[in-house]
Amino acid sequence: MREEIVKESTTLFLKYGFKSVTMDEIAQHMRISKKTIYNHFPNKEQLVEESAIAHFEFIIDRIKTISNQAKDPIIELYQLKKEATQHLSNEKNSPQYQLQKFYPKIYVGLKKREFRELGKFFSNSIRKGINTGLFRPDLDVDFVTRIFFNGIRGISDIELFPIENYKIDHLMIVFSEYHLRAISTSVGIEKLEKYKQELNL
Repeated sequence: MREEIVKESTTLFLKYGFKSVTMDEIAQHMRISKKTIYNHFPNKEQLVEESAIAHFEFIIDRIKTISNQAKDPIIELYQLKKEATQHLSNEKNSPQYQLQKFYPKIYVGLKKREFRELGKFFSNSIRKGINTGLFRPDLDVDFVTRIFFNGIRGISDIELFPIENYKIDHLMIVFSEYHLRAISTSVGIEKLEKYKQELNL
């Protein structure tokens, strides 16, 4: 039952936002009593945390699959951007916004876990780019990996980029190109331009 509660709650949270969905609405949606939910989760924050972690692990698996299948690091980054924009939104009812605004402790914990889980994949991608001549050979891989993560988190920061003025999908496009142009060789930039024309990136 616990896993089912997490599964159904995650569906509602992703649709309406972590703050917006009440325990009553989850119980109604599942056609169970609220007491049954509280038997497994003493408070909503704990349910939010487990749901956020479950969704995070789903995204991590998707990103790992994309990283393993991408034919080169440039197209990989754009495929990851496309995947990320399906899960990120800076609208006020979005899970991303509400987690950051109303559950900052959970948000910070996921941020740390994200770097721990994905850091090696991005580092490997950068090394692959260096080895294939797409990225500059003088790059400090650890630094670039950390700067990339910091940039991704930065563009989703609602204080830095208020939702009234910025859209996350546009920010992702601008940041991805900014990042690639900073680390690519002339060969890499040529390939980037080619992908932009062929795939409308």
